[in-house]
Amino acid sequence: MEKAKIYFKLTRPQNNLITVLAVLVGALVSYPIDSFFKLVLACLSAGFISAGGYVINDYFDLEIDRINKPDRALPKGELLKKSALNFSLLLFGVGLFLSIFIKLSSFILAFITFFLLILYSSKLKKTLFFGNLTVSLICALAFLYGGLVGSNFILSFIPASFAYLFHLGREILKDVEDLKGDRLVDAKTIPIFFGKKIAFLFITFIFSTLIILTLAPYIFNIFSIFYLLLVILGVDSLLLYTIFSMWKNPSEKNLGRLSRILKLDMLLGLLAIFIGRF
Repeated sequence: MEKAKIYFKLTRPQNNLITVLAVLVGALVSYPIDSFFKLVLACLSAGFISAGGYVINDYFDLEIDRINKPDRALPKGELLKKSALNFSLLLFGVGLFLSIFIKLSSFILAFITFFLLILYSSKLKKTLFFGNLTVSLICALAFLYGGLVGSNFILSFIPASFAYLFHLGREILKDVEDLKGDRLVDAKTIPIFFGKKIAFLFITFIFSTLIILTLAPYIFNIFSIFYLLLVILGVDSLLLYTIFSMWKNPSEKNLGRLSRILKLDMLLGLLAIFIGRF
C-alpha cells in the first residue's frame, strides 16, 4: 500500500486533474459533443498521458531534483529510477491505447503529445526557449484534444491559445525559481542566459498580452458577460498581482508561492470559459 502511494504521488494527481478539466472544457467549448463515451475516453486518455509525462520528467530530472526538489520520491530513494521509467511507459501505453477508440485524429494528437513529452523531458527542457515553448504547447494541446470530440473544433483554439501564453509565463517564472539547481546542471534557461530582470520582462509581456486577449471572446460575442466578469475579477487580477509581486519580491520563496497561486488561476480560467460558453 505504501508503494502504491509513492507511485500515485509521482503522477502529480492534482495536475492531471487540471489536464482532464482542460480536455473537458475544450470539448464543452466545442459543443455539441459527438459522444459522451468518447468524451470520457478523451479525459481518461489525457489523464494517463499527463501522468506519464510527470513521471518521465522526474526520471530525467533526478540530478536537478536532488537540489531543487529533494523531497520527491526519486531523490529520496523511495523508488528506483528504472521503476519510474517502466511506470511512465505503462501510463503512456494506456493513454495511447484509449485514444485509439476515440477517432484517428485523437490518436495522432495523443501520439504527438507523447512524443513531445519525451522530447521535452530528455532534451528540450534544458535548452534556451525551446523547453518553455514546448511544454506550453503540450498544455495547450489538451484543449484541442477535447475539442476533437465536439462539433465546433475551431472554438477550442480560444482556450488553447490562452493556455499557451499562461503556461509560457508560468514556466519562465518557475525557471527563475529553480535558478540555483539549473545552474549546477548547466541548463540554458532564460534567467540563466539573460538574467532575472530580462526573464521578468518576458513574463510581464506575456501575461500583459494574455490579459488583453482574454477580453476578445466577450468583445466578439463568443462568450457571455459572466465570462468577462470572472476573467477580470479572477484570472486577470491574479495575473496582475503576479507581475507586481515578482518585481517587488524576487525571492525563491515568493516565486514558489506565486507559481502555486497561478495553479489556482488555471482553475478560475477554466471556470470562466465554461460559464462564458453557456
